[in-house]
Amino acid sequence: MDFRQAIAHYPAILAEGAVIERLRRNPAVKLDRHIVHAGLVYDSLGQTALRQIYRQYLDIGRMAGLPLLTCAPTWRANPARLRQAGFGDQTDVNGDCVRFLASIRAEYGAYAGQAFVGGLMSCQGDAYKPAEALPSDEAAAFHRPQARALTAAGVDFLLAATLPAVSEALGLARAMADCGPPYALSFVLRPSGTLLDGTPLHQAIAMIDSTVNPAPLFYMANCVHPTVFESAFAAAISQSPAVARRVIGLQANTSTKSPEELDKRGSLDGAEPEPFANAMVGLHHWFGTKILGGCCGTDNRHVAAIARRIGQEKPLP
Repeated sequence: MDFRQAIAHYPAILAEGAVIERLRRNPAVKLDRHIVHAGLVYDSLGQTALRQIYRQYLDIGRMAGLPLLTCAPTWRANPARLRQAGFGDQTDVNGDCVRFLASIRAEYGAYAGQAFVGGLMSCQGDAYKPAEALPSDEAAAFHRPQARALTAAGVDFLLAATLPAVSEALGLARAMADCGPPYALSFVLRPSGTLLDGTPLHQAIAMIDSTVNPAPLFYMANCVHPTVFESAFAAAISQSPAVARRVIGLQANTSTKSPEELDKRGSLDGAEPEPFANAMVGLHHWFGTKILGGCCGTDNRHVAAIARRIGQEKPLP
């Protein structure tokens, strides 16, 4: 089945855990200050490190018999940052990243049909600083070239993640909606149920859904702890029950600290896999959150723990 069908059909779907934060702590890997890990596909050591991480997540999904969402290492590979990193228009960095991940997926035989490759995007500025967010019109123009490059490379879906402000999220949605593949937006949330810019989650969703055609296939949150998501989600649902059917995924941090606190830390604030998985699967039961994965502080152990819990508690389709 295709991506849309999988999202509709499966009651539980795995998403990858952290990639960038794991690479950041690998002494053999040097991340670019502009495009982070996108350039690693042109470096043998970088390819080895990326391949190891992606294969770990794919192995977990295959062993559990669960669909898996993976994303190409393109989070910061927008045209402006690519130029700053020294890549000219003649190098299709976004496409090469997608093809690199797709080649790994192709090694998985029949399971490749359950593993979906996404084109990952984000805001122009600091994801923890909503004041740096672009206005919606400017954001649509800024992000459209990357969305088109990812689409041309054949992604199954587009995902704009770690979004702190509704203005740039709206522009990203407009850019992705023009391209064809199903797409999703993933916000950083406050426990009170707002984005970092103070916009209530239910209002952000209503604004985007009513002004962008086609609207996002779904929404997610990332870079927050499961307890923060629980509080934010409950607050948003109390304002608009429609949020429950539109926000269907979480890639969670292992830390309960706020984005500002995490941004100032020089080391990860982590948690063990089993308590993390218990919290994630609790969200699956309480709210129907079906896409479950990790962000900062997680690795293959955390995603494997989620997969084990889902496998124990639900018959797989």
